[in-house]
Amino acid sequence: MEKLLAGKCHREVWFGVLVSFFLFFVLLCFDYSTSILDVYHGVNFSVIHHVRPFYIKDSCFGRYIYIHDHLPARFNFDLLANCHSLSTGSKSLSDQGANTSDNMCPHLVNSGLGPQIEKPGKVLANKSWFLTNPYLLEVIFHNKMKTYKCLTNNSNLASAIYVPSYTGLDASLHLWDFDLKVRDASAKDLVNWLSRRPEWKKMWGRDHFFVTGRTSWDFRRTSDNGSDWGTNLRFLPESLNMSMLSVEGSCWRNDLAIPYPTNFHPASDSEVVQWQNRVRKCKRPHLFSFVGAPRPGMQNSIRGKLIDQCQASSNCKFVHCGSPGINCNDPVTVMRVFEKSVYCLQPPGDSHTRRSAFDSLLAGCIPVFFHPATAYTQYLWHLPEKHTKYSVFIPVKEVEDLKEGMIEKTLLRISNEKALAMREEVIRLVPKLVYADPRSRLESEDAFDSAVQGVLERIENVRKVIREGNDPSTGFADEDWTKFMFA
Repeated sequence: MEKLLAGKCHREVWFGVLVSFFLFFVLLCFDYSTSILDVYHGVNFSVIHHVRPFYIKDSCFGRYIYIHDHLPARFNFDLLANCHSLSTGSKSLSDQGANTSDNMCPHLVNSGLGPQIEKPGKVLANKSWFLTNPYLLEVIFHNKMKTYKCLTNNSNLASAIYVPSYTGLDASLHLWDFDLKVRDASAKDLVNWLSRRPEWKKMWGRDHFFVTGRTSWDFRRTSDNGSDWGTNLRFLPESLNMSMLSVEGSCWRNDLAIPYPTNFHPASDSEVVQWQNRVRKCKRPHLFSFVGAPRPGMQNSIRGKLIDQCQASSNCKFVHCGSPGINCNDPVTVMRVFEKSVYCLQPPGDSHTRRSAFDSLLAGCIPVFFHPATAYTQYLWHLPEKHTKYSVFIPVKEVEDLKEGMIEKTLLRISNEKALAMREEVIRLVPKLVYADPRSRLESEDAFDSAVQGVLERIENVRKVIREGNDPSTGFADEDWTKFMFA
């Protein structure tokens, strides 16, 4: 009996040893994997030569982002709290009949998307349309970043550092201030705070990025003359090391363009597909159209001649945004015309780019560009490199180059088959050109996802330069005026 008990105990002891060894092995693998999971894409846990290697793959490898959540509130949330002092940038927004006014407060609702359009009618078709102010892109982007699936609280594991500053809203408070010390104060405070943080030391800011809803030129004042436009943010030494995503890039390589926010912010993938199917079926009685206003005070503006050519043609629809009763900030007004047009004219406005270009793409209307910097050299992460697939280019270097009847003649030469192919490409692009509702998550990539992927690849290229022993500052913030030149 004692031998049987001894044998049984002996077996139980060995069983316990084997179980303990197995658990120790599993825990060792788990502990090791979690300690370096964010550093390596695949980890080989080969303990002895005859054990099959065990791999753990991290779907967020190379995509982790750290948010500077401790950024002082004066750079973001305090601005929203004082929204009554922020201008919409367009007084006509107060005429939209949706409880809007000339301050930004009404537009902050719905995570920065603005008031929902209550009567979209047959033009907009669903409820995911909002009166979105483009200056609030920085707020929309921040709200979307909060739900980004690869966030980390460990900055050492992050591939990029996101600075949630509302730089454009902040600048708008003092852009017209003649006192440059006042105008530039917040920009200096921001970079001083960032450069003192431990996260800065890892790559001296070259892994940092921020977003603004203004054009990059608003932060590129080159002189100390109070009458010159903009702040000097992008010329501060610390800022040179950061990447800025804005609705319009500059000739400096650390200013990168991402799409203007449209008024469509889908809450599901099905809404995107439904919209694509809808614009694909639209009847388009107008060969081409232009929605805008002349720029009589701007030298070398082609808008005057362009409007003349449109009004002289029975194939063109012109909507004069400066006329009484015409509200071009109302998406119903704009989209109604674009949905009925084959081509939409997109000349430069106050700057090279236009929000209208993205409205036309959203409507399935083929954009007609007259300068490469309106789209081709700007939105490299969002638009195809081969621009003839989705647009028409009529190069106009000088006003005199736009000959009488030139636009209509050019468009009439395009075959119906070619136009249909371009329109289909335009419709295919829609998902990556809209910012989905921050309160939902789509399976397909939107404009936010493409922007994040683009900035991550840019920062990874900098790391590669460092690993190869080269100077990471070379080419990072260099000037490249070819962006604004005709080929």
